[in-house]
Amino acid sequence: MKKIILFGATGNVGSYMVKYMADYFRGTEYQVVASGRRETKVFDSFGVPYVSVDITNEEDFQKLPQEDVFAVVDLAAVIPSYMKDYHSDRYLQTNIMGTYHILEYCRKVHADRILFSTTVFDISLYEKNGAILKDDLPLNFSYKGDHAVYVISKNSAIELMKHYQAEYGLKGFVFRFPTIYAYSPFHYYYPNGQKTLRPIYRFIDAASKGEPLELWGDPDYATDMVHVYDCSQMFCKAIQSDLNGGLYNVGTGMPVTLQHKFEAIIKVFSPKGHPSKIIYRPEKKNSGGFLMDISKAKQELGYEPVYTIEKLLEDYKQEMALNRFAELRLPKA
Repeated sequence: MKKIILFGATGNVGSYMVKYMADYFRGTEYQVVASGRRETKVFDSFGVPYVSVDITNEEDFQKLPQEDVFAVVDLAAVIPSYMKDYHSDRYLQTNIMGTYHILEYCRKVHADRILFSTTVFDISLYEKNGAILKDDLPLNFSYKGDHAVYVISKNSAIELMKHYQAEYGLKGFVFRFPTIYAYSPFHYYYPNGQKTLRPIYRFIDAASKGEPLELWGDPDYATDMVHVYDCSQMFCKAIQSDLNGGLYNVGTGMPVTLQHKFEAIIKVFSPKGHPSKIIYRPEKKNSGGFLMDISKAKQELGYEPVYTIEKLLEDYKQEMALNRFAELRLPKA
């Protein structure tokens, strides 16, 4: 069996990607092996073996398979949205040195390829007036703010990958993430270190009660809303690809306006007979999303996104009822 080792499996994107890959590759020549820092048995129900590994500890890699490793998926990272207090050294320890240890593991076990997630903030300064971001734009990011060292750490890891591709023939696939949408029972994030309720959960909660929703800014302002399973599909296609690697935007090609998003949230979550009303607040600012050009992924990987905003929200509703990853997201009592 060709083994796929997925690091960062206990993260919000990683946990859903493990599930998707388990289904996608079931009955094929591939076997998914999940790995993360914490101890868990949550992946047993998917038939996926799990190994607890701290990627900053080189000795931990001995716990992992040492033979028949075909692909390594690196989703393990320290990211700004989950950093309660600002400690830039954590980016260096995990995102650079952790990636170095993963690359060394790839070299030692003779893996064919590595798949790596990076951030759209590496080209974020191109985002003006609804610009659609191309895959191969030169880097253009701010050296100020809570994302700066994070972006630098991701860029440094990619440079290491290029070395391993040139020196050892390790194929390298890089995927640039905007916000990836996947339901989490933990509804908060930490912009600039401040615990904040994620807007989508605030809107869902209000719509579920039939309360009005405030739409800030231009109702026609549009962004990509990428479901985790569309993102996962792209990774699976890259694992099966005959290419030597490449950098690909993760997106949908289906821009969602604020108007469409609010209407969809009301349709999916509001009580029948008592739908929420939209209150327009054009004087309030609303920004922060991105539009991604995905033509390269479609042409080279055969990627075909399937999750509309309505389908994305229906999946949220189902996952809210299942709460399958609660033990990974919620603090222990």
